[in-house]
Amino acid sequence: MHRFIVSMLLTAACALAHAVPFWGARESSSADTPPAELKPGEWIWGGDNKAMGPMAVIVSITEQRAYVYRNGILVAVSTVSTGKPGHATPTGVFTILQKDKDHHSKKYDNAPMPWQERLTWDGIALHAGGLPGYPESHGCVHLPSAFAEKLFASTNMGMTVVIAEAGKGPVNIVHPRAILPIDPRTGADTNVPPLSTGEAYRWTPDVSPDGPISMVLSTADERIVVLRNGVEIGRARIAVTNPDEGTHAYIVAEGFMDGDNPVLPGTPMPKWITIGIPGHTGDAGKVVDEQSVARVMLDHAFAANVIPLLKPGVVLLTTDEPVLPETTGESLQVLNSDPPAKEG
Repeated sequence: MHRFIVSMLLTAACALAHAVPFWGARESSSADTPPAELKPGEWIWGGDNKAMGPMAVIVSITEQRAYVYRNGILVAVSTVSTGKPGHATPTGVFTILQKDKDHHSKKYDNAPMPWQERLTWDGIALHAGGLPGYPESHGCVHLPSAFAEKLFASTNMGMTVVIAEAGKGPVNIVHPRAILPIDPRTGADTNVPPLSTGEAYRWTPDVSPDGPISMVLSTADERIVVLRNGVEIGRARIAVTNPDEGTHAYIVAEGFMDGDNPVLPGTPMPKWITIGIPGHTGDAGKVVDEQSVARVMLDHAFAANVIPLLKPGVVLLTTDEPVLPETTGESLQVLNSDPPAKEG
């Protein structure tokens, strides 16, 4: 009996030694939370749907945050922990090579690295891990557990992940905003020029001829940007009367709004429904009325190009924060990679 009890205690101790910890917050913060105000372990997940278009992830070593984009618009942000001194996380453009939700490290005494998404064959990966508020990993990008699980479910093999750091990449990638600053297919900086003085809008649909549409409207920048398959195809100057505060999301539904189109008279305006993102879950399913649409004023020629593309499933993100790359500062020279570090 004594040996049996000792055996049971040793088995329990072994199980505890290899139990998988839970790191970070269990629930999303409000979508209105500025990323800079997220505390270590906190994150925002605004919702995701693979049918919306391609996904891409940007990890800012400088900010110790990860930004997740779907079809060019920001859908999630998380605090992270990257490589500590002597175990630097490499910068550059990577793709997801392998996924393992129950990964354990061969190098570090079978340490649990759940929801692992491998970026290099020599050990760099995204996975759930410790989040003390500063770089402390052995080269990997540590994520909160609940966030890592959601990201794992949303990503595909071969998806683009860019890791950037101040002095080694453009400012708009090191400090990303609501619009994806890279090509989701290649990870290259898109470097879209601003509208010139007197230019009401730009429309270049041939740069991305097909794929799902999404849009971002910033009342701070007084701009609307249209993306197709994650690539910008147009932008326009706008004016919004009585703009809403914070971040909101809407989706095109079946059917059309009642009455005439307040944006482009004579052309039916599709029906819009509010998406219940964190911080605004009570708004889910609300139909957007004609008066709300009428608050947005933009060039009629631009509207005539956009409205025919507004099919069910198109998403619009509105924010009172700046989103344009030109508001993030001057671009720096891009250095694509550092020597790789090891798993950690």
